[in-house]
Amino acid sequence: MKNFAVIKNKIKKFNKKIFVPGDKSLSIRTVLLASQGVGVSNISNLLEAEDVLNSLAAIKKLGIKYTKVKKKYRIYGLGLNGYSPKKNTTIYAGNSGTLGRHLLALVVKINKKIRLTGDMSLSKRDFSRIAEPLKLFGANIKLNNKSLPVDIVGSNFLRPITYFENIGSAQVKSSICFAALNTPGTTVIKAKKSRNHTELLFKYLNIPIKLKSSKNFDLIKIKGLNNYKSFNYSIPGDISSSAFFIVLTMLSNKSKILIRNVNVNETRTGIIKILNKMKANIVLKNKKKYKGEMIADIQVTSSPVLKSINCPPSLNSSTIDELILIFLVAGVKTKGVSTFKDLSELNKKESPRLDLAINFLRMIGVKVKRNKNDIKIYGKPNLSLDGAYSIKNFLKDHRIFMMSCVAALTLGGKWKIFDKDSINTSFPSFIKILKKLGAKIN
Repeated sequence: MKNFAVIKNKIKKFNKKIFVPGDKSLSIRTVLLASQGVGVSNISNLLEAEDVLNSLAAIKKLGIKYTKVKKKYRIYGLGLNGYSPKKNTTIYAGNSGTLGRHLLALVVKINKKIRLTGDMSLSKRDFSRIAEPLKLFGANIKLNNKSLPVDIVGSNFLRPITYFENIGSAQVKSSICFAALNTPGTTVIKAKKSRNHTELLFKYLNIPIKLKSSKNFDLIKIKGLNNYKSFNYSIPGDISSSAFFIVLTMLSNKSKILIRNVNVNETRTGIIKILNKMKANIVLKNKKKYKGEMIADIQVTSSPVLKSINCPPSLNSSTIDELILIFLVAGVKTKGVSTFKDLSELNKKESPRLDLAINFLRMIGVKVKRNKNDIKIYGKPNLSLDGAYSIKNFLKDHRIFMMSCVAALTLGGKWKIFDKDSINTSFPSFIKILKKLGAKIN
């Protein structure tokens, strides 16, 4: 089967209602938390993508059973001391930094060697940022030049830590929270603002956690060694997946979309805040709270020429996975110069996304100036393309593939976009939903 997509025609106007698959961050976290809960947890609308399937395979290697009954996953948790891996177990995290880093934290008490591996992309990412705090807890960790494979041997004599997380990484912050579950005493984290799914799940599960928020940082205190009960959870739609259809609609002519039942957690809605600052037409409808998370329907209408933006760096962490889409909007839909700063974290994702996004914009004729981790994008509103474009060598980054499809369907030209199977990481049904909207993709 060919592993590329061919797009030769713009998408025609559409007015549709869609659902996107379950939130990936919540899917991974609920699987991992259910594995250490006491009893049978039932999770519905779990994202059935590679990152989450690797999470299920990981807990199985740790001795936790799970079954699938119709569309619901049942995870048979055995409590905080329930893991029973075999000697010298190797666990594969695939492409998922969330799974890899959280898993290392969850096994911090297991006094057996566990090796963590990943795919080519994950193996290039920095794991020293999580090894540092886990060593402070008392774990023995050996890295391969800051990267995978990582060997960890946990300890029966863990100690609580006080840690300053100043990167704004939800993965690091959440990993420390997971390690604190198995540690006696109170662990204290001062963390730069980032996604707070883990904290909300801890509160929902009645895990002893205290939160105090200031403008730029959160203070988190977790009292360890408290078992929690199994739970039932229905995963809402993923805003990172929704983002591609938000931008597709904005860039399409006379189109409208309603994306149903999406997680619009305040720490994840940076894309909506930024695009609405640029005078996009995005409205949240039917907002409600579900087990700590905010859920809503997202309505988007095609936008005329938008305003350029001097994007506040404070919004970077809440839109880190969607920034490349915002760059695309700034390049092809705005009049004027848009500025984005402090983007170093973007090159630490599945691929060097900042580098790739700049190259992509220049390829389609958009002027970009770069000064280290700051960029200026010179808007070229109503850009129309008629050339031939080939997108490859992007480390199979699923978001680069999907962003390229959005560009191809709205800007014109003839496109050949390689590594189609990269979407299996997070959004296997992406092309299927595009076709429902009328896209022609071969």
